[in-house]
Amino acid sequence: MRSPAALALAAAVVLAGAAAPAHARTTGAGAPRSGVVAISVDGLNVAAIRRLGAAGAPTLHRMLDQGAGTLNARTEHEQTTTLPNHTSMLTGRRIRASAGGHGVTWDDDRPRTTVQGAAGHPVGSVFSAVHAAGGRTALYTTKEKLRLYQRSWRAGVDTFRFTENQRRLVRAARADLADGAPAFTFLHVSLPDRAGHAYGGMSPRYLDAVRRTDRQLGGVLRAVAREGTVILTTDHGFATGENGHADKRDVENYRIPFLVWGVGVEPGDLYASNPTFRDPRARRPGYAGLQPVRNGNVANLALDLLGLGAVRGSGIDPEQTLSVD
Repeated sequence: MRSPAALALAAAVVLAGAAAPAHARTTGAGAPRSGVVAISVDGLNVAAIRRLGAAGAPTLHRMLDQGAGTLNARTEHEQTTTLPNHTSMLTGRRIRASAGGHGVTWDDDRPRTTVQGAAGHPVGSVFSAVHAAGGRTALYTTKEKLRLYQRSWRAGVDTFRFTENQRRLVRAARADLADGAPAFTFLHVSLPDRAGHAYGGMSPRYLDAVRRTDRQLGGVLRAVAREGTVILTTDHGFATGENGHADKRDVENYRIPFLVWGVGVEPGDLYASNPTFRDPRARRPGYAGLQPVRNGNVANLALDLLGLGAVRGSGIDPEQTLSVD
């Protein structure tokens, strides 16, 4: 049965469709939920999840055990850096503009830039799609450069919060979720990435950062447990040692988790339950043929869970075939 929030959102899309810009227009589809929270744990190495185990990372392992997921998803093919991959998560597009991507190739704070400027044409997002359907959205981030998305979809981001203090940010997100969850919330946390750059990937400090992040995110799961769905992934992994994550050919950088947990989610391996997606094993496939699960699946999966059609112009599973129920 559809929740009241989902029914209102699905009905609103009919009214919003005529007034929304073409690139933001969506149509009803899929199985609605009360709310979707997408979490990006910046720089999360899959090996850290395994190393810490259920004792050290109980939240991530709870999502693995009780939800639909894989520890062998992929970043975008072109780059393993922060802004390019987060932009793919929110637009459902690959990176390279000449191939239909969003065109965000830089990874520093450029206050006058927008995604539309990078692509050279209008680009929709999960924010603009939900907003056009009458739903509220929120964006929480620990890196100021993610203001790019507030600039790019000013009307689509209803709540924006930035602080480098991850504990404070997660606490604010939890409080807002408990006070009436928006249809879509994007929460970006970055302790693992910061520790990796400062002390090296998979170092004791890095593993402690993953452990602390896991503990903080446990409260987010508790806040939405009865009526929401959580999608958790990362923009990139983090290679062991001091080499960082820019080498897109390093499996520790391009191999990432993709976990979905919450209301209506059927536990299991995403590749086993989705035969139209192919487990890449150790490979780094391009965009031809059967695809691996990518972090760019966040946008259209979130919209599908909300009962809305894909982001207009998106190229990463615009048919919304990735199933978690």
